[in-house]
Amino acid sequence: MSSSVIARTRFSVLDRSRTREGRPAAEALRDTVALAREAEALGYHRFWVAEHHGVPGVAGSAPTVLAAAVAAATRTIRVGTGGVMLPNHRPLVVAEQFGVLEALYPGRIDMGLGRSVGFTDGVRRALGRDKEDTEDFAAQLGELLGWFEGTSPTGVHARPSEGLRVPPFVLALGEGARIAARAGLPLVIGDLRGREKMSRGIDAYRAGFRPSPWAAAPYVVISGTVAVAGTEEAARRLLVPEAWSMAYARTHGTFPPLAPAEETEARPMTAKERGFYDAGLAGHLAGTAEQVAQQLETVLKETDADEVLVTTSAYDRTALRDSYRRLAALFAPGR
Repeated sequence: MSSSVIARTRFSVLDRSRTREGRPAAEALRDTVALAREAEALGYHRFWVAEHHGVPGVAGSAPTVLAAAVAAATRTIRVGTGGVMLPNHRPLVVAEQFGVLEALYPGRIDMGLGRSVGFTDGVRRALGRDKEDTEDFAAQLGELLGWFEGTSPTGVHARPSEGLRVPPFVLALGEGARIAARAGLPLVIGDLRGREKMSRGIDAYRAGFRPSPWAAAPYVVISGTVAVAGTEEAARRLLVPEAWSMAYARTHGTFPPLAPAEETEARPMTAKERGFYDAGLAGHLAGTAEQVAQQLETVLKETDADEVLVTTSAYDRTALRDSYRRLAALFAPGR
């Protein structure tokens, strides 16, 4: 069932350590580490973790710490962040953290970097940041890379980072894609539901790309939800908990833990909630293996992407692992 365009594409995983209703945050973090081991065995190229602060539904607040746990539990898969939100941190500290990771796990660490700040005004205040900090992203990015290259004008040297090669990636849409192009860095862009906007960002990135010591040519990673199951309905049910969490966040201002699909499907919703919920279920790559293979072929031909970063979250962890197994059978059928 695999096609040549799918077979020549790298597939990777971003797990956000989503918490589940009635279960401790520690379990979500352990689930992330366990999923990384499985992704490695299935042939995924890299495994990334995310940064969220003060979000009830996400346990992953310290991505470099969690990446260290993932790297320690695996042997060959690349490990990184999707991403460290650079406006939240001093570039020297970020460089030091990735330098330590690369020193401990040489040749396996990725440095995925984003330009978002906190989810709410309260979180931004707690971090000592505001929305305007995202405007300095290009300068922050340049400073960060300078610590690895030993070019800081301060005369300070980042240890053990200086001289190490930790591949940087920029997570972006719009202006962020242009920043990645000017810096000559690989681009991670989503989501798969907004295909037209994603394509515009990719086109702008490729048109403006300047070769750098970090990348000689454009490299595009497209990211989004992919759900594969034995039936179309089973794949849709995998998406239900996250769709409700997003709908709740849009209508109540807080992002909750994942609830079971059957609980959500029986839930009375306001018209506004229902609208966001239905929108949250639409547009993902979801269905049987045959259906998802066709959808993947289409999006890969449209974008000419080098890699797909799968970001699926689900309450049913068994079904989620099965989805990743079924997807792996498409890009690595003999594994």
